[in-house]
This record gives sequence, C-alpha cells and structure tokens, in this order.
Amino acid sequence: MKAVYYEQFKKRPTIETLPDPTPAPDGVVVEVKASGVCRSDWHGWMGHDKDIVLPHVPGHELSGVVVATGRDVNRFKAGDRVTVPFVCGCNACAECDAGDQHVCRHQFQPGFTGWGSFAELVALRYADANLIRLPDTIDFITAASLGCRFATSFRGIVDQGQVAPGQWVAVFGCGGVGLAATMIAHAFDARVVAVDIDDSILALAESCGADVTLNCRGMSQLAVAEAIEALSGGGVHISVDALGHSTTSQSAISCLRRRGKHVQIGLMTGDHLASPIPWDRVVAWELEILGSHGMQAHRYPQMMEMIQAGKLQPEKLVGERISLEQSVDALVNTPKEKSPGIAVIQVGLS
Repeated sequence: MKAVYYEQFKKRPTIETLPDPTPAPDGVVVEVKASGVCRSDWHGWMGHDKDIVLPHVPGHELSGVVVATGRDVNRFKAGDRVTVPFVCGCNACAECDAGDQHVCRHQFQPGFTGWGSFAELVALRYADANLIRLPDTIDFITAASLGCRFATSFRGIVDQGQVAPGQWVAVFGCGGVGLAATMIAHAFDARVVAVDIDDSILALAESCGADVTLNCRGMSQLAVAEAIEALSGGGVHISVDALGHSTTSQSAISCLRRRGKHVQIGLMTGDHLASPIPWDRVVAWELEILGSHGMQAHRYPQMMEMIQAGKLQPEKLVGERISLEQSVDALVNTPKEKSPGIAVIQVGLS
C-alpha cells in the first residue's frame, strides 16, 4: 500500500510503499476512501503523544470499505461501508462494560497506538464493538470529517454539557472543533456566542448557527467575559475551549454563569498542560469542569439520524479535498493553516 510515513518525530514524512496490513483476529482491514487531517495528527508527528511507536503512519479520522476480516469478527464483512471512532474500546474492561469505550484503558487508536489512515489501507482492532455502518446517504468525505472533531464536539455539547433549548453556549476558537460545536449547539436550539480573532472565520461560524460573534483580538480576558456576560444576560450556561490554550480556557471559564459547565475539547500540550484554573470561582459558583475525548460507537446513531434529517450538516465544515501526496504539507504546516474548514484526504485523488 501507499502511505504517509515517518521514522523520526518532527522530520518531514515521505510517501512510501509499505506492506499491506492483515486483520487481527478481532479486527478488519479497511480500504481508506477519505481521511481528515487533524491537529491531533500534527501533535503526534511532533512527538507529543506517548503512545506512538516509530516508525509510524498517521491518520485517525477515516471512512472506507471493509476488505478483510479477522476470524472472530461477526458483525461486518467485506464490502461494508464504515467509519469508526478514533478511540476503539476493547469491550472487555470496566470502562467498556459501563458504556465508556472512549476512555477504555486498553483502547486502540488508529494513527496513535497503531498505524493510521493516511494510507490506502488501515487495520482496525475491536471491529465488532466499534465499527459504524455508513448509511448510503452519507458520503465518505462527510463521514471522515465526523471521526474526531465532530463526534468529540457532539459528546461535549450533548452528553457532557447536556445542552438544553434556550441555553447560552460560548465557543472559543472556531476551527473544525469550534465550528462543529457551534453547529451542534444550534441544532439543539441553544443560543451560541462564537469567539475568535478572525472575522472571516467568525462569518463561517455565523453560517453554522452562531447567534452572536465576538472578535476578541486585543481584548483583555476581563473585557471578553464582561462582553459575553452582557450578551447572554449574566453569563453562559456552557463554555467550550475548542482551541486548547491557557488564554482561551481561562476566558471560557470566566464567562460562565453560576453553576455553569465548562467543556474542554481542545488538547492542552507543552506549556499549556499546567494551565491555571480559577478554583475560587469554581467552588463558590459550583462550576463544572468537564473533558470531552471522542465518542462511543453506541452514541453515533443519534448524530447520524440528525445528519440524515438535515439538522446537522457536517459537510459544510469540509474545506479542501487533497491527495495523499498533498497531505504531507497539510500535516507539517497545520499550525500555519488559516483556511476555515476541515482538510480531507481523498485517497486515490491525484
């Protein structure tokens, strides 16, 4: 198979011809049709993820067609159109027994604990418990855009934040995660304040359902909190840091109303790992600080039904469609990327 491949962190990947994968007894091999390019892939290439063993093939947001199955797989067969959460639970540990496969202690993550989907083929473990059949009405490009950012945002807004109609939601950072969170909150009849430093991206957030946009460039944290408090009549019910930065996380917490919920979706790395939290306010106002890391396969049906009904339109978040060869530049230049929307590799595109 042809794949994006690197043998050292931070060294530019190359396109190589590698041995075709074979399925584990509980796994499948999928012919990749599309794969999203995510900031998490960049973090992996930078060496920020301890699970990656070199050499490596990145990629974790994927869709495609099953081409081979392991002997213990019963629910899927060659020819099935599928996608998969980026965290695959083992279905045998205490977390999986509780329905929390996305935090499984023995989890398989394509592109992290194993080779990923920046390739023509990818092997996936724990297939029966994690693969998701794609309805014919959802194309491969749209399906690939769901795997990390959209599904994580869905869990963050719906399951963790428990959004309700009429609530105010503030979304800080309107990249792929933030735009997805905006669209999902709007679909549940919440009122959304989208916060970013780029007017063109805020315009896209508005098209995804933001009721109010706020360009916070040059504003102090206090000024941002006061502006959102005024807009929302006393602070928001749910705040989301979709970027993963000390400034955005603190600003998001600061704009909550009493007994509000903060959902941290953006990954914190480097200097931001020890970001301070205003614990005095958390205690006095009974705030909740929640994480959102992927979504279980058994929670996909609600999201899929809303997509099929037109209540969610993740295809609006898809930006550039690129080839496997072009994905190398897209990966290494991730922090510099300013284009709105999600770049998706269309495998086979020349």
